[in-house]
Amino acid sequence: MAKAESEPQIFDAKLADALSERYLAYAMSTIVSRSLPDVRDGLKPVHRRLLFAMRELGLNPASGFKKCARVVGDVIGKYHPHGDVAVYDTMVRLAQDFAVRYPLVEGQGNFGNVDGDRAAAMRYTEARLTAAATALMDGLDDDAVDFRPTYSGDEDEPVVMPAAFPNLLANGTSGIAVGMATNIPPHNLEELCNGLQHLIKHPEAEVKDLVEIIPAPDFPTGGVIIESKANLLKAYETGRGSIRLRAKWEKEELSHGQYQIIVTEIPYQVPKSDLIAKIAKLLLDKKLPLITDIRDESDENVRIVIEPKSRSVEAEQLMEHLFRQTELQINFSLNMNVLDANGVPKVMSLKEVLVAFLEHRQDVLIRRSNFRKDKIEHRMEVLDGFLVAYLNLDRVIEIIRNEDEPKPILMAEFKISEVQAEAILNMRLRSLRKLEETQIKTEHDKLAEELQGLKELLADEKLRWKAISAELTEIKQKFGSKTVVGKRRSEIAEAPTTVIVPIDVMVEKEPITILLSEKGWIRAIKGHDAAQEDYKFKDGDSLRLDLKAYTTDRILFFAENGRFYTVTGDKFPRGRGFGEPVRLFMDLPEDADILQMMVYVPGQKLLVASAAGRGFIVNEDEAVAQTRTGKIILNLADKDVGRFCLPVVGDTVAIIGQNRRMLMFKISEIPEMARGRGVILQRYQGSKTSDIKIFNEADGLAYPSSGGTRVERNLIGWLGRRAAVGKLPPVGFPRTNKFSK
Repeated sequence: MAKAESEPQIFDAKLADALSERYLAYAMSTIVSRSLPDVRDGLKPVHRRLLFAMRELGLNPASGFKKCARVVGDVIGKYHPHGDVAVYDTMVRLAQDFAVRYPLVEGQGNFGNVDGDRAAAMRYTEARLTAAATALMDGLDDDAVDFRPTYSGDEDEPVVMPAAFPNLLANGTSGIAVGMATNIPPHNLEELCNGLQHLIKHPEAEVKDLVEIIPAPDFPTGGVIIESKANLLKAYETGRGSIRLRAKWEKEELSHGQYQIIVTEIPYQVPKSDLIAKIAKLLLDKKLPLITDIRDESDENVRIVIEPKSRSVEAEQLMEHLFRQTELQINFSLNMNVLDANGVPKVMSLKEVLVAFLEHRQDVLIRRSNFRKDKIEHRMEVLDGFLVAYLNLDRVIEIIRNEDEPKPILMAEFKISEVQAEAILNMRLRSLRKLEETQIKTEHDKLAEELQGLKELLADEKLRWKAISAELTEIKQKFGSKTVVGKRRSEIAEAPTTVIVPIDVMVEKEPITILLSEKGWIRAIKGHDAAQEDYKFKDGDSLRLDLKAYTTDRILFFAENGRFYTVTGDKFPRGRGFGEPVRLFMDLPEDADILQMMVYVPGQKLLVASAAGRGFIVNEDEAVAQTRTGKIILNLADKDVGRFCLPVVGDTVAIIGQNRRMLMFKISEIPEMARGRGVILQRYQGSKTSDIKIFNEADGLAYPSSGGTRVERNLIGWLGRRAAVGKLPPVGFPRTNKFSK
């Protein structure tokens, strides 16, 4: 007996297959229906539905405001089957002029502020559309775009907005989907229109040409963009990149040579109150030694006052320190991941986004022109029918009065269409006195002229591009640089040169002795007077390196992996303990040990060499590392390790191998490099370097002997050229093959 059709059917399926199928459906729904914007209008579904619902409620810029709760109710009831909070948050953001470059909603009431305060509840606030929003929807009544049924099937909603301007780039957007995200910054609309018009005239233009017209984003909160042109070009070419944005500041002079810093614009999407609170916390934690106070004196304009510790502190150095430590400088991650016209996610370049918008406007223009053409043809047909009625008015009235079905008789007798007959029958009697032949012909001629223009437009692509260019000019007039909203807000500056903040300005200068033990523990003890026998270590540990320095010094560490690491002297632990592992201060691999520790001296030269006898001279300025990972200087072959790092003080190099062969040559034979493997210093077969020394030839070579220190002045037997094998050392040279004890 067959099962009834209404009974549920059970199928066997693998759990992995069922989960993957459902997760894929969820992921695609998140990507297409929630998180990624459409490249054509720059809107996500919730934005599109919100604006359309407000339009249907008649909330245009010329009308009054309505409660946001009413709007949100319409959106979730008719178009968007999600929570009211998500819809209201969307409305709030579209109304915030510090969040959206060209607001699409005009709010009345508390819609939040740049401090990060939230908007009032939707029952207290009111809203209506802005002129920018109406421009986005211009053409919805002219069949410019497709409509689809809403989730309930009771209403229709637009698939995409006609979008008279490139909203995607003008207002930007951000979103996180499943496995992908988008983050597009706002841009200046006049620059975008200029770029689009250039693209219309020169379709072959490349991104580098467009970047000359659209040089960088334009953020609602202003700020200073300091990214290099090369990086901006690469970001716009690939659709991905990072853009550095700084706060805008000025130096305000006070009496007696004092000054204070005034921050007038802060980076995009950084809440002002959070920014000040974080800076204040860093100040209390004594991590901002260059400033003494920060306060907020903002009204409708941003005014953050920063007081320096001393008038001797340079304003540029103070701000550079703050840019490094706080959100007064941010990196905006550009990711132009959008849905194309077919709903497919894609990371687009600047040109691809602009081309997609122009293609959309071409489709909109064609559809609106066809819609208008059909309307004109229909009206002209009706006018022709009116003209027939006017010329035969008495007969028309007679037929209508005497016939039960006048339409077919009118059509047959006057050879008119059903549309014309219906129009005649629907005329009001009072219209007959106005139905004059001249008026009909005048309207008919105007419509015929417009119809001819539409036919020419539809037949000629060049004319359509000209019309689109004219539309863009109109947009520039409405929202361009001559208007309050259209002026560029973000300054574009050259990428700044590195401003080195002197550590002695930030840290009190004190003498210290840095101790590094054999087991890798490091600490600093106060002063330079302690004797080595007074140094204390854990049981089984002993001194490896010690260095007299100051808390304001930069300490360079050279390790076996060929890297230099940099730590400032004030960072090392002090007190009575045994210190901390040196690897807490740098990302030093477990299989690499520290070989040398020295105070950074600007411009000083160092000889670095490997165990295999290769090396070169490097300037200490090149060896300073900015991160914990250090800076690779000496490239090493397999199984080779870094072994030597000596200051270049002298004119001659002495090198001895484990094979007990010594060679001397002029230091000038070694090249200066910033990074590399270097050159062969001494040639070996099955041996490695034992020691290296730099000295002055005129002073002779000093080395330890049984009787103390011996100086060899007759060096003829060992002097040669770099990369030679060398000869046995002088009689009495230590069996350890070392130039020092």
